[in-house]
Amino acid sequence: MALTSNPDPTQRDPRALKIVAKSIYRELVDGGFVEQDVIALAGELLSLVASGVKERRDEHGGGDA
Repeated sequence: MALTSNPDPTQRDPRALKIVAKSIYRELVDGGFVEQDVIALAGELLSLVASGVKERRDEHGGGDA
């Protein structure tokens, strides 16, 4: 499944992420994952996002003081 996003966030449907999240959750549960697996996945996603943000910040010289 490929996710596409509108390059202009002001044009994004505010319900879009909620709809995507619900679809992913249903797919995971239908695939046999339990709530604890979904929570672990959410944690991994947050970790990846945090790493990406840190990398971009470091690339632009905005590290911690």
